Amino acid sequence: MKKYIYSGVIFISLLAMICSCKKSLEEYNPSGITAESVFSSPEGFETLVNAAYSYQRWWYGKEEGFSIAEMGTDLWMSGAGDAYTDLSQYLNLQATNAAITTEWQQLYSAVNLCNTGINRIGEAGLSTTQRPIREAELRFLRAFYYWHIVETWGGVHFSLTETKGAITTANKTPVETFYNQIDEDLLFAISRLPVTTSDYGRVTKPAAQAFLARMYLSQKKYAEARDMALAVINGGYGFTLLPNYADLWKMSNLKNKEVVYAVNYSVNLSLNDLNDPILNPLGHGRGSSSAHLLFAMKYDDQPGMVRDIVNGRPFNRYMPTRFLLDLYSANDARYEGSFKTVWFANGASRPSGMAIGDTAVLSTKAAYTPVGKLYKIYDRNAVYNSNGTVKDQLHYVSLNKFDDPTRSSANEAQSARDAFVIRFAELYLIAAEAEFSLGNPGQAALYLNVIRTRAAKPGKVADMQLGAGQVTLDLILDERAREFAGEQLRWFDLKRTGKLVERVKSLNPNVGPNIQEFHYLRPIPRTQIDAVTNKDEFKQNPGYQ
Repeated sequence: MKKYIYSGVIFISLLAMICSCKKSLEEYNPSGITAESVFSSPEGFETLVNAAYSYQRWWYGKEEGFSIAEMGTDLWMSGAGDAYTDLSQYLNLQATNAAITTEWQQLYSAVNLCNTGINRIGEAGLSTTQRPIREAELRFLRAFYYWHIVETWGGVHFSLTETKGAITTANKTPVETFYNQIDEDLLFAISRLPVTTSDYGRVTKPAAQAFLARMYLSQKKYAEARDMALAVINGGYGFTLLPNYADLWKMSNLKNKEVVYAVNYSVNLSLNDLNDPILNPLGHGRGSSSAHLLFAMKYDDQPGMVRDIVNGRPFNRYMPTRFLLDLYSANDARYEGSFKTVWFANGASRPSGMAIGDTAVLSTKAAYTPVGKLYKIYDRNAVYNSNGTVKDQLHYVSLNKFDDPTRSSANEAQSARDAFVIRFAELYLIAAEAEFSLGNPGQAALYLNVIRTRAAKPGKVADMQLGAGQVTLDLILDERAREFAGEQLRWFDLKRTGKLVERVKSLNPNVGPNIQEFHYLRPIPRTQIDAVTNKDEFKQNPGYQ
């Protein structure tokens, strides 16, 4: 959808103009623009739909979204640069958290825009061919945003109508109501969306089916989840697992056959979502994808190393738990396909005897005894204490799935990397979890082994196979960790399975002492609580102030 993003940016600015003009509308409206005039033409309605897509960028590829969806789980600890330690470690997590506030505002803005489009589509003058597709897209997007809302905050405000003017009340709606509407919207979308699209980033029928499979799994509708996942697997849509896991992450290969749905970013960074006082005053302060910044260790303070494009700009926000690193066996190619362990000398100032291109830094999950090595070594004992807590928050094995060596400079914070929302691999893991939950561990093992066969190093396929007796819910979660580490799924996985508190306490020693049962929900932003007049009805989630 790259060719449409710019018009979406203009539309967001246009809405800001409309809203700002309303305060003095009786005196003078210099633009002459109203919502009605924009929404009542096919061209204007197209900008609405494109703007509805653009809100996905506030979560996917952004630090706020990573902090909510990956941190505070069994897989990640805070690096030295972590900006939201209250989220990452449940340290006095309260309603003033900036990431939570941002996502609440943007997700509800997205829902309102979807509601606006769905309710006004009959006035837009769309052709009989385009109307059902655009309505299906808006229905999918509303379901998409409402899932993030209900999973993050529980039974909070719910509406299917367009908000006009200042609203001073909010409702508390049961989680079941959210999910019933999500299911209804997705089934509507599936019945009307095309199977493919030439406009990359728009939702398709198989993408809606895949997302509905995830929704059914979240609702413990296991037979429905399995059947919907298999509808995509066996649907003849052309999706496949790439033979080499590491190839998924190459910047030259982002539009590959394993991607069922992605949030796309343009290679022309000016067409993305960076805040601009004229073109995009409501944009993000960093803009584009930030994933490449967040997982990189501080390598540019090491002998022989200087910051460069290839190694990235290290914000060192997040570091892996020792548990995550130990999940990968020697037979599993996903470890090398996910993590960076070696940095090669690139600086003019180097230890004597070290040449450009020689190993300058080695970070390893193993215990390592160096003998006569020039390079710096950070092994498991240098990074982690004996109980798994962190010893060094600056130097560690670094997730490099999201690296972007195509950036224009070493300090460029924006990346054009697309964010994969649903990969074909997830459909097999949904089917496996559903079958296990239905009492069919043998069938679950078959689906797990499809993923593990792709993950196996050459000659190690047999060693990677599982039998029915080995399948447990924890094993499935371990497999999802190996496959999807860092892909903004983990917190949802642990919440869905009821394993969040148990696994964080047992597997993340830096975070375990802080987590409590009420952390299955996030706090409703203080700004929202303070704004409503029906405070007796719309209360803060339990455990928060």
